[in-house]
Amino acid sequence: MTAKTILKPVKTMPRRDGPLARRNRPEALTNREQEILQLIWAGLKNKEIANHLKISVKTVEAHRANMMKKVRVSNTAQLLNAAIQAGLIHI
Repeated sequence: MTAKTILKPVKTMPRRDGPLARRNRPEALTNREQEILQLIWAGLKNKEIANHLKISVKTVEAHRANMMKKVRVSNTAQLLNAAIQAGLIHI
């Protein structure tokens, strides 16, 4: 396999402006999802996030899965990339 076949374009959230963004805009993240997103960005693992927020690991996993579904991505790297592009987290 070549790098071109492995590196496919990343699906991201639509831009917040323009007609396409209004039609295909994903659901907004909840406050808890945004909080967990920030902790993921900080490099914490699910268990660490669960301990920090005093919730179960399964709850963290559910929030992460819900975020990825809302943003229409399939992994955490794509989730963070989409969040950066949408202005939800800053580098």
